[in-house]
Amino acid sequence: MPINANDTIPPGLTRVPGLAVGQAQDLSLRTGVTVIVPDAPATAAVQILGGGPATRECDALGLDRLVGQVDAVVLAGGSVYGLAAADAVTQILATKGRGVRLRDGVRPAPIVPAAAIYDLAAGGQAWSESPYASLAHQAMDNLGSDLAEGTVGAGTGATAGAYAGGVGTLAAEVETTAGVFSVGALVVCNSFGAVMAPDGRAPVQHRAFAESVSDWGAAKALPAPGVARTNTTLVCVATHAPLSRGQCSRVAQMASAGLARSLRPVFTPFDGDVVFVLSTAPAEVPPCDLADVTRLGAVAADLVAEAVVRSVLYAQGCGQAPRWRPK
Repeated sequence: MPINANDTIPPGLTRVPGLAVGQAQDLSLRTGVTVIVPDAPATAAVQILGGGPATRECDALGLDRLVGQVDAVVLAGGSVYGLAAADAVTQILATKGRGVRLRDGVRPAPIVPAAAIYDLAAGGQAWSESPYASLAHQAMDNLGSDLAEGTVGAGTGATAGAYAGGVGTLAAEVETTAGVFSVGALVVCNSFGAVMAPDGRAPVQHRAFAESVSDWGAAKALPAPGVARTNTTLVCVATHAPLSRGQCSRVAQMASAGLARSLRPVFTPFDGDVVFVLSTAPAEVPPCDLADVTRLGAVAADLVAEAVVRSVLYAQGCGQAPRWRPK
């Protein structure tokens, strides 16, 4: 069973009002799906940073595109096969009346961007029929505020450098001129690079981890050259602070700094790193001012960095990569 960090701390991404997360995994196939669903369409943006992304509907989030809101975000294992999970989520949401309606009486079109990690080499995926639609249905059935970390959901078959990776999440409250808002980050860490404690910013309860890796060089704990091209780290940051599409894009850029602090190397040709940002505030609410956007982006970067660390700390692993242990 995966370790659930929420036994001792408040939940991470689901601390953001107006948001639910569902996860499902198949430990025998060593893969899974994580679904993030806002209660209402959320303003969104995306940054694609790695050299080998596996994505769906991300082009729709461009600032010059027609629709700037999403009905869900899907994170999955399975590389290109895992993107099928988003098709299943789209169908489920459509039956509930979610989605863009361009014409009365016509079936709505849910906007469901997705990104997948490469876990096909995790050792269990000898399937003849893709499991991702079924896993997506299970994840949607599991939607709620409970949020496990480690070897769960889209992080089930993940590796982080030489160790087992997984799901990590963290949240914080940010005081702005418009009020106090929750910001949360969820990371699926399947990185080529080694996980580093980000400049001593790991939480106090993880200090042993910080001390044990603080002197690692960028070349240590990396996978062998023969297993390159099999990686990706996925991020979803969310807040109920009111953000415009452009502001979501800026927060996504700032949040990506958290990956640079905690993974060495990062954004490589072998990774498909993707950062989504969602604002669950109603679209008609005036957006934050730029000073508040800066605060939110800075906190988001910190949360991403620490969520990466948590993904390794709580991973038990179900593939060939060993679980990390303090020295």
